[in-house]
Amino acid sequence: MNVLVTGGAGFIGGNFVHYMIDKYPDYHIYNIDNLTYAGDLTKHRNIEMLPNYHFLKTDITDRRKIFKLFEEYHFDYVIHFAAESHVDRSISDSEIFIRTNVLGTQILLDATKEFNVKKFVHVSTDEVYGELNFDPDTFFTEDSPIQPNSPYSASKASSDLLVRAYYETYAMPVNITRCSNNYGPYHFPEKLIPLTISRVLNDEKVPIYGDGRNIRDWLHVYDHCNAIDLVMHDAPFGEVYNIGGHNEKTNLEVVKTIIQVLNKSEDSIEFVKDRLGHDKRYAIDPNKLEKLGWKPTYDFESGINQTINWYLNNKDWWQSIIEGDYHQYFEHQYNFKK
Repeated sequence: MNVLVTGGAGFIGGNFVHYMIDKYPDYHIYNIDNLTYAGDLTKHRNIEMLPNYHFLKTDITDRRKIFKLFEEYHFDYVIHFAAESHVDRSISDSEIFIRTNVLGTQILLDATKEFNVKKFVHVSTDEVYGELNFDPDTFFTEDSPIQPNSPYSASKASSDLLVRAYYETYAMPVNITRCSNNYGPYHFPEKLIPLTISRVLNDEKVPIYGDGRNIRDWLHVYDHCNAIDLVMHDAPFGEVYNIGGHNEKTNLEVVKTIIQVLNKSEDSIEFVKDRLGHDKRYAIDPNKLEKLGWKPTYDFESGINQTINWYLNNKDWWQSIIEGDYHQYFEHQYNFKK
């Protein structure tokens, strides 16, 4: 079985690569990534010599190269994580988000159709639904309207609609998943949880947008990988599945929890000007996926403790990313410049 994982040098895609290598030693896992600022191959040092792991530096918007790879490796499944995903960056400059997230997805869909791939799983986000109010009884379902509020979420919503259109027009074997906020090992250090951990450990200020009351549903990345595995192997074609962790927390609660676990002072918290178009609340109803057989294994308490312990034990990894030293590893190991 040949499985293509796009964006496998990123946070969620990278964890999924490890998950698949561990669970399915007979599968060949092909990781393609363009190694932009958030792409990090150091997380794969312990698997890069395995005969069933293959890294291919490729831009998903390069149609010629993508079609050549599909022709050469005969992929059975495509699990599409690759995306520009940092909301703040999309607010500053949205062009690369449209190019990668929309055009890149379209090219992959065309290749999937051309070479008769068994299934294309498109990994999306709950942000395509827009925002919820603070009513604890309201949740996003798969039938919620698509109402994105940032250039990033608009680009992901566009790619979702493309995937749906290819299913409806060409009867392509696809699924779409929409996850809540992920956290866990190898999370890029500019995101809320790893940023807070690294800043607290370095005795630096921890910035929080606005008043910190924005709510997110937190999902451990290991639970997300398990859900993608289930959808890949068992979900009927054309279905959309929400993946949530049943762990709603305000941003301020998340930061205070991390500070408390690390036995530090809340004086490090610094409220800063709110993000433009900052959604109030995300919350997912994962009932449809649970009926397929999935349940999250981490509650937030156990998940955040596991994550903090991982960051404590892997300070060299995230510190090198903050300092930019990991680029030297790319250049030496793969003989190319970023």
